[in-house]
Order: sequence, then C-alpha cells, then structure tokens
Amino acid sequence: MFLFYVILYTVIFYCNTALVGAAMIRLRGGDPTLPDGFRIASQHFKAIVGYAIIAATVGMLLHWLRRQKVIGRIVAGIFGFAWNLATYFVVPILVTENVGPIEAVKRSAALLRKTWGEQVIGNFSIGAITSLVFFGLILIGIPAVMFAVATQSLVLIGAVISIFALALVAVGLISSALSGIYTAAVYQYATTGTAAAYFDQSLIQGAFRAR
Repeated sequence: MFLFYVILYTVIFYCNTALVGAAMIRLRGGDPTLPDGFRIASQHFKAIVGYAIIAATVGMLLHWLRRQKVIGRIVAGIFGFAWNLATYFVVPILVTENVGPIEAVKRSAALLRKTWGEQVIGNFSIGAITSLVFFGLILIGIPAVMFAVATQSLVLIGAVISIFALALVAVGLISSALSGIYTAAVYQYATTGTAAAYFDQSLIQGAFRAR
C-alpha cells in the first residue's frame, strides 16, 4: 500500500509540477509549451519523489486513523484538512525556489499563515462549480443512457456511454487545471505582492480575507 501511494503521488505531483511550471511561465508573461512544463517537472524529479514519500507516509497514517473508532476518524479529518492547507504551495515552491521537499513543506506552511483564507475560498469555489457541472452531466447523461438502452442499439449505447464518460473526464481535467493555475497565481501574489498580468489587481486583493 505504501509503495502504491508513493508511485501514485509521484505521478500526480510530476504532472502538477509540469502544469504549475507552465502556468508560472505564463503568469510572468512568457509563452510556455507542453515540453516546457515537463522539462521543469523533470528538473525537480528528485524533490517530487521525496515529497511523494512524505505524502505517502501521511496518507498511510490517515488511512490507519480512519480505520479506528469515531475519535480516530475525527482526528484524521482534522489532520487531513490541516495537511492539505499546509502543503498547498509545495508544488509552486518546488518549481520556483529550488528547495527540497521538507523545506518546501515548511515554506508552504509559513505562507499559509498569510493566505489561508483565499486558499479555502478559491478551492471551494472551483470545487463547487465542478460539482454543479458534474451534477448537470449526470442529470443529462443517465436519461440519455436509459434511452439508448431502450433502443437496444449497441452502437448507440456505446456512443452515448463513451460521450458521457469523456465529458466527465474532461470536466475533471479542466477542474484540475484551474486549481493548478489558481495555486500558481495565489503563490505569485503571496510572494511578490503583485498580481499576475492576467489577473485584475483589485480582484486578487479582494480575495484575501483578514483572519
């Protein structure tokens, strides 16, 4: 299970690093390409694997806590939420600050004290919109599949199911991309005090709430 977590997190963090790396280039006025993103991720591969090992260790701990009684599940929920917030900026830090995974976690936690409000608000907004889109697709997709089944046409059934599945995957990919871009934008503002060229300064400032 631990090795599975390490491999899974390595793949996820590698792709996220490529996305955030390309987003940082764009936010700074550059014109990134797909190879640029993966080149950045490859340059930080050792740090990514190190962070994956840390995340896998935390994941195993949370998995163990959730198998305990009610108190263990509550502790797992609180700790998991705190861990997700504390490590929110780890990927952009690995991309831009050329530090190791442990230092990246410490640096991310330090920035958390400054930006915890907008992290929660921004990700909740993206997640809420994505959930609404998923719900809309389900409302449309299930009746469409039922209609296709009623026709007893294997071609129509296969086409409807394929379109429905691809639509769900596309929404998930867009949501992940938006989250990565948002993380990069908030990180740049948190570290430089200025909004990226593609964001309105007042809108970025208005997203920050006093604790």
